[in-house]
Amino acid sequence: MIDAVGLRVVLVALAGWVNRHQLEVIEYLREENRILKEHLDGWRLRLTNIQRRRLAVNGHRLGRRALRDVATLVTPETILRWHRQLIARKWTAVQRRVGRPGVLREIRHLTVRMARENPTWGYRRIQGALEEPRASRRSIHGRQHSPGPRDWLCRSGP
Repeated sequence: MIDAVGLRVVLVALAGWVNRHQLEVIEYLREENRILKEHLDGWRLRLTNIQRRRLAVNGHRLGRRALRDVATLVTPETILRWHRQLIARKWTAVQRRVGRPGVLREIRHLTVRMARENPTWGYRRIQGALEEPRASRRSIHGRQHSPGPRDWLCRSGP
C-alpha cells in the first residue's frame, strides 16, 4: 500500500507543476496580446457584439481584481459594463402593445383631408373612397371580389 505522506508529496508536486505551467501559458498569452496591440499601431480595436459578449461573460467570472492583471484589450470597467448591459438586455422584456394595431398616419391624414375637402360626405362615403383603390388593385391582379355575407345589408335597391 502506498504511503499517505508519499502520496501527498506527489500530489503537491503535481499541483505545483500544473500551476507553474498555467502561469507560463498566461504569461505567453499576455505577451502575444502585447505584440498584437503593437501591430495595431494606435488604431482603435473594433470588436463585434459577439466578441464583446464573450469577453463580458468570461471577464465577469474572473472578477474586477483578476481583470486588472489580465485584461489588456479594454479596461476591466469596460468589460464589467458590457456584462451589466448584457444582463439588462436579457431581463428587459419587450413591451408588446395589446389590442388592435393603430391606423397608419398617412391614412389618418388622408381621411382628414378628404373630410375637409368634401364637407357633405359622411364617414361611410369616406370609408368607401378609401377602400376603392384596394378594389381596383384586386381586379388588376386577377382576384375577383366576392361579396361577403354582410354586403347585401349595405346595398339599397334590388
